[in-house]
Amino acid sequence: MNFAIPRINSSEMLLYIWKIIDIPFILHKDLIIRISFDLFLDPPEKVKKFINKCIEDELLIKDDNQNLKLSDELQNKLKNWQEKRKIEIFEKIKTASKIASLKNDITKESTNFSVLINAFVDKGTLNRSVSISDTAFELLEYDRSVGIIKSKVKGTKQESYLIEIDVNRKILYHNCHDFETRRAENKKFCKHLTKLFLLLKDKNQNLAEYFLSKIAENIDSWDFTT
Repeated sequence: MNFAIPRINSSEMLLYIWKIIDIPFILHKDLIIRISFDLFLDPPEKVKKFINKCIEDELLIKDDNQNLKLSDELQNKLKNWQEKRKIEIFEKIKTASKIASLKNDITKESTNFSVLINAFVDKGTLNRSVSISDTAFELLEYDRSVGIIKSKVKGTKQESYLIEIDVNRKILYHNCHDFETRRAENKKFCKHLTKLFLLLKDKNQNLAEYFLSKIAENIDSWDFTT
């Protein structure tokens, strides 16, 4: 949730308040107390004026018992926001579960893949790699017979990042900022390269291990370039 208070727009301000109090309706006097003394947004007199203005503009609906509730339009906006938040929270839970599962798999020394990937990846990079969507990658080529991997990766830039790995020429090219400024010099993987090999592992573990082993066994001969 964005905690910047939208004071200029009454509609957004009211929606902001309802996201916090999260109740279907509330007494007029209780709403003043909640805004002034629980949320500490404004003094009571200013809150009274704000609430009255919201009632006047039909952003708040008042019944005979002095209960206030959001207008239908704002209620729908609130409902849509809540649904979006549920999805975001669910995705975060799934990501956390994937990270835990991945850590468990990679820290097992019984697989060649875990041993190989651990040579290039630290824990923080591994965690960040899992948060990247699979759909961010466009695998253009991954061919063992010619020793080539090529992929595009959607990132923060308008143009996609590129990844090219050439076993025969011993070149690993990538152009994200983290790889350019930190990882390439130390011949380590950024989150994009890590995610690429995790995707390859899911498609063909032997293929992923082949490329990793080729890089690892002659690491001093490889050029990590940008």
